[in-house]
Amino acid sequence: MTLKTEEVRNIAHLARLQINDSNVEQYTNDLSNILNVFKQMKLHDTTNILPMAHPMDATQRLRPDVVSETNQREKFQAVAPDVEQHLYRVPKVIE
Repeated sequence: MTLKTEEVRNIAHLARLQINDSNVEQYTNDLSNILNVFKQMKLHDTTNILPMAHPMDATQRLRPDVVSETNQREKFQAVAPDVEQHLYRVPKVIE
C-alpha cells in the first residue's frame, strides 16, 4: 500500500503532529513501507502460532529477594513536614 503525501499530512493533522514540508516525503515512504510489511504478514496463516511475550525467548535474570538496606523510616520521617501513624501526609490535590 502506497500512501500519498496528502494522506500523510492528514494523518499528521489528526494526530496533532507537526511535520516539516521537507520531511513529508520521507514520512510517506516510511509509513508506506510499514504498511507493506503488515500486508505481507497478513498473507501468512497464523492460526496455530502462539503470541510471544518477547522476541528473544529470554528469561529475566532475578536477584535474590533479600534486604540490602537498613530501615531508615524514623530518620526520614523526623524531617518530614507532616507524619501521622508512620505515613506521610500531603495536601489534598484532587477535589
